[in-house]
Amino acid sequence: MKRIVILGAGYGGVAAALRLQKRLRRSRDIDIMLIDRNHFHTLLTEVHEVAGNRVKEDAVVVPLERIFQYTKVKVVVDEVKTVDFESHTVQAVGGDYPYDYLIVSMGGKPAFYGIDGIEEHALTLWSYDDALKVKGHIRSMFRKAAREKNPGRRRELLTFVVGGGGFTGIELVGELARWRQELCLEFGINRTDVRLMVVEAADKCLTDLDDDLVAKATGHLDRLGVEVWTNSPISKVTPTSIEINGEQIIVSHTLIWTGGYEAAVCPAGLNLPTAGRNRIVVNEYLQTQVPNVYAVGDNSHFVGEDGQPLPALVEPALQGGQAAADNILAELRGKDKKPYIPKLHGAMVSVGRGYGVAHLLGIRLHGVLAVFMKHLVNLHYLFNIGGFELAFRYLAHEFKDQKTRDWHILKHLWAESQLFWLVPLRLYLGYMWLRSGIDKVNSGWLKEIFISGAANGTSAATAGAANGALDILETVGTTGASLATAATETLNSAAALVSGAAEIAATTGATLGADGTSGATVMHLISDHTPKWYAWIIEHIVVPNAMVFQYLVVFTEILLGAAFILGLFTFLAAAISVGMNINFLLSTGLHDYWFLAASIAMMAGAGRAFGLDYYLYPYLMRQWRYIARNWRPKIFLFR
Repeated sequence: MKRIVILGAGYGGVAAALRLQKRLRRSRDIDIMLIDRNHFHTLLTEVHEVAGNRVKEDAVVVPLERIFQYTKVKVVVDEVKTVDFESHTVQAVGGDYPYDYLIVSMGGKPAFYGIDGIEEHALTLWSYDDALKVKGHIRSMFRKAAREKNPGRRRELLTFVVGGGGFTGIELVGELARWRQELCLEFGINRTDVRLMVVEAADKCLTDLDDDLVAKATGHLDRLGVEVWTNSPISKVTPTSIEINGEQIIVSHTLIWTGGYEAAVCPAGLNLPTAGRNRIVVNEYLQTQVPNVYAVGDNSHFVGEDGQPLPALVEPALQGGQAAADNILAELRGKDKKPYIPKLHGAMVSVGRGYGVAHLLGIRLHGVLAVFMKHLVNLHYLFNIGGFELAFRYLAHEFKDQKTRDWHILKHLWAESQLFWLVPLRLYLGYMWLRSGIDKVNSGWLKEIFISGAANGTSAATAGAANGALDILETVGTTGASLATAATETLNSAAALVSGAAEIAATTGATLGADGTSGATVMHLISDHTPKWYAWIIEHIVVPNAMVFQYLVVFTEILLGAAFILGLFTFLAAAISVGMNINFLLSTGLHDYWFLAASIAMMAGAGRAFGLDYYLYPYLMRQWRYIARNWRPKIFLFR
């Protein structure tokens, strides 16, 4: 039995574990274990949203049990102390864990560069817990300022400094700039009393981006009222002040340090060769000095073809985790290992909720489009690790459950509602569709052709209607003159009915002109208001295959009725119902507009209240995750 142990559930560790699961799901002689001190995976690129009160606190964490459910990966919550390379054992607080292959992906920690007082007095933003501390501290400063009578003292409490103009620092201060307005309203503070600053030691912020994108990001911060200081290294920090370049003093009770990182304590103390911020030196296969030990992500010092070490970004961590897993598998199977060749696609930075800058595949983006691309990337990642469930959860946190919303229209689009009030409308809509389909079956739609193109003069339908009217009038003894008048009026009425809303009339139980012999109802699908392109489809596709489309209409209406009544696949049924009604608008005309309006209302998830969708959707999400992990379904999957 071979044992592969992964240390750390960051981006690299999760990527490695999922790659091993994918390739080894049917292997019984290999164990996979993931060890982390937390029971959750943190989306570190989004922790600024929690610190800035944009999303709920649990929006940036994903339980490891959810990611690795239905897999052979064993998750162990424990804190690693060190690794004994001779005995091939991971030593942790809760015990020892033997391994044959080891992947070190334990992330990093803030680097303080020996700055006097910074470690003791600054907040950091490198974890989920850090984000909660920052959020709580900022709110406490506003609470204290609201009680402070001295204006100068109040401004000191409300001066917030972000140390470091990298990705994390800029994203954080962008969130704080948006949150500031709400905090001022909540605590009755004048907005001009709040000062937001970014201090960066280099000559520009966002050093990994081109100058034009940096200018757009800093320009947006300027419009938000954020001061950006460059060439301003922090030299000393006290509880109430920040010293810049050994000269200038900023009086403040809040410094949030995002200015650097280094490898976490354990990887840095493994007695392996390190370089650049205590990252473990690796070869082209991501192997350390110990051949069966690999290092990825923030723990890996990998030098690319350009001679520069890879930056500590998400994409290199993901690709590195997968490459390390592939090379371990190659060694287990006696195949050649492949060198790790990173393929970086770019970088994205959000500056508050509605603005961002990005450099992707050589394309520069800014504004809402950059934010949209960042959402797409996040959705892609979450879908890969957790399927539709995590993707929908992300959308809900970012838009539906967002603590603050810049666009007022979102307040209406995501307004909370009690779905059970839609149940009567859903049942009635289902009943009407079901009755329409059954009426068509009883009328012979599955036996004879009942649809045609345009009505030309005295068609069979109109003539049949007139003959029927004549027969009826003769039985009651109508005179010849009045008979002719009645027949003419009946003929005109029948022609109008046939060229009008025939389909909806059938849906609502209305009666069209019927042939006197067979009682058949003919539906003309082309009328005066039918667009030419749609009329072409009717004449060349629908009418030549009339019985096929009649079967399709009948069964669709019956299925729609059953779906709405049972509350099963309600959203899909509503979309089809909307399509059917648009079809009626283009062809026979639509008179019962409530069908269309009611169908749109059903898209709000009406089947989740007293309907089978309440049980079906969670089951389908679980099934998707199981299939994605094991490449086969499991019918009885209740948790």
